[in-house]
Amino acid sequence: MKGKLKVCCTLKNDLLNVLRENNIPCDRYGTVKEAVQKANDKDGVLVLADGYPEKTTKISSLLLKLAKKKKLRLYIEYPSRLPGLKFGKPRKADVERAVIATDFFGRSLSPMRILSISGLYFTPVSATRPHVVAARVAGFDTAVFGLPKETFPILFEPRPGELLVATGQFSQFLTGRYAPQDAWQTLWRTILCWLLPGTTIQHLHWTPMVKPSYGAKQHLPSNTEITAAERGADWFLRSKLLLHPSRLCDFKAALKKTGNDSLLRTPPPDAPSGDGSLGIMEAPLSIIQPDGSQLQSIALRGDCHGESAMALAFGSRLSGQSGKAKIAKNLLDYWYFKSDVCKKERGNPRHSAYGLIAWGTGSPNLYTANYGDDNARLLMGTMATAALLNESRWDKLMMRCLLANLRTTGKLGFRGDRIDIPELSTTPWQTYFNRKTVSYCPHMEAYLWACYLWAYKQTGYKLFYERAQNALRMTMEVYTDGWRWMNGLAQEKARIILPLAWLVRIKNTRQHRQWLMEAIKGLQELQDPCGAIREELGLPGKGWYPPPASNEAYGTNEASLIQKNGDPVSDMLYTANFAFLGLHEAACATNDPAIRKMENKLAAFLCRIQVRSDAQPSLDGGWFRAFDFKRWEAWGSNADAGWGAWAIESGWTQGWITSVLAMRQMKTSLWDLTAKSRISRHAKKLISEMGLKK
Repeated sequence: MKGKLKVCCTLKNDLLNVLRENNIPCDRYGTVKEAVQKANDKDGVLVLADGYPEKTTKISSLLLKLAKKKKLRLYIEYPSRLPGLKFGKPRKADVERAVIATDFFGRSLSPMRILSISGLYFTPVSATRPHVVAARVAGFDTAVFGLPKETFPILFEPRPGELLVATGQFSQFLTGRYAPQDAWQTLWRTILCWLLPGTTIQHLHWTPMVKPSYGAKQHLPSNTEITAAERGADWFLRSKLLLHPSRLCDFKAALKKTGNDSLLRTPPPDAPSGDGSLGIMEAPLSIIQPDGSQLQSIALRGDCHGESAMALAFGSRLSGQSGKAKIAKNLLDYWYFKSDVCKKERGNPRHSAYGLIAWGTGSPNLYTANYGDDNARLLMGTMATAALLNESRWDKLMMRCLLANLRTTGKLGFRGDRIDIPELSTTPWQTYFNRKTVSYCPHMEAYLWACYLWAYKQTGYKLFYERAQNALRMTMEVYTDGWRWMNGLAQEKARIILPLAWLVRIKNTRQHRQWLMEAIKGLQELQDPCGAIREELGLPGKGWYPPPASNEAYGTNEASLIQKNGDPVSDMLYTANFAFLGLHEAACATNDPAIRKMENKLAAFLCRIQVRSDAQPSLDGGWFRAFDFKRWEAWGSNADAGWGAWAIESGWTQGWITSVLAMRQMKTSLWDLTAKSRISRHAKKLISEMGLKK
């Protein structure tokens, strides 16, 4: 190198440590004055934002003049003032992402490429031709609609060849978990070469602080799956989502607020975890803070309670730890008996909502909604937990909920997405029961059909079978062009497999096997050689939450992780998790080696990508929603309002992946595990009480 890097920062700065690990010569100084004064002609000086985001960086005009005189190149982060520039007060980015705006970084990081800067704060300033801007843009890797009118410079050269300014903090890319890694490696190589003209830095490596457990082709130990299942169950305690009495004041205060104010910061690793008696919060959402932690959704939801209880019960069975079983029991007791979700209108035999279970509690939006799919997954989690713990205490409310959903399901077997309390307060349940609703959307309907088939097996009540079988027949007749898809078509293909597998369990006919194999083939077409299930968009106009159609739409609604078909992403919230369950149940139902092979490949993939992190223990053992299986890191379009690329949903994601891994170890299936349920003893009386035909 012709010059040397002089770095003004603390010893904990990520960039400093990466430079040293890559044997790039550099000297560290505690003050800007010392760094500039010690620098020789043509050295490069980096003034890094140690106080970010609370304190901006200050550098005097005299030091800038001295640097110019010595022909030093300066890189400065998060400045509050510089000669000739007017900076505003620090601002926190909302949905803005970092976008490359010039050819400064060369072909490997060309204009319109997108990067993430977690918890970005920046000092607003006007700049001519900035190299990187913060902007609201749609796209997976690339801003597909170009840059919007409003952009904010976050890297620019006020004096080309002399001064490079980052209006935020770029140097804490490891702690802040900036992504994707290949883009940030190129960005920093380019900045370092700019600081030392004539220098070439071919490689700049670092190990992420939050990473997959194994590489794409790394050998997996023989105990990988049981270890992954146990770590998956342990995650529920490490995540701090189990509500503890010490958090109740903050929790109740957050309930009264809206937006990001209704979220809570993740407690420190040594904070106590709850025992389930106060419930479990939904998820660490895809909102990463500058320190690498994530904000937690405070929502208390039924599906999350049932699925989390199930995973903890499986964890107890595998490890022999009775504490997890106790938490599982407490979670279900809280939900069914202590909370209000089965009470009021839903506990009134004369009300149309009788027997339904609220989507959630704590807010009017959660309490008023009745989703069939969410009730179904609560029930599935409960039936598994009951079997594992040999408990029958929740059976009556489960049976009541099954019948409540059945009597609000139409003649053809479709129920529709949700039916809310105000509507049920004025409409007799018979109206729903007798109407000819059609809803070709497996995401919203399929798991309720699975529950009906299970209930038929338990009780022999034919209406459960008749309505589920007819709806499955109609849905498979329009596979898949006639389907409405939610965030993507792949999730619909994944969801349909479970009820079809259980239909084969009930009646192993040629037609039923044919439907199942058609669905398996549709999913197989999406499986990558590494085992990942690739996301797929369906026909235009059929999507409920498609990719954003403009920059302005980015971050305003739920959305897919991909912008177009072919983007190499697997979704652990909506697709791979449910594909794993479906494939497992289908393999157990048919003993088909091809289905088992698909399941095994997906299991290996999920074990490989399970989060490993000492720096962020609340994430260790979890599964992020998005995984780019070509880059082999968590990455995707973060357009979804809340449940974006880095979210870990306690129920949908963590609950099912952990539980299926456990069932594989126990050599059982959900169908077989729950076969000896005692729920049928409540059927006859409740069928009569709810006005259904015997």
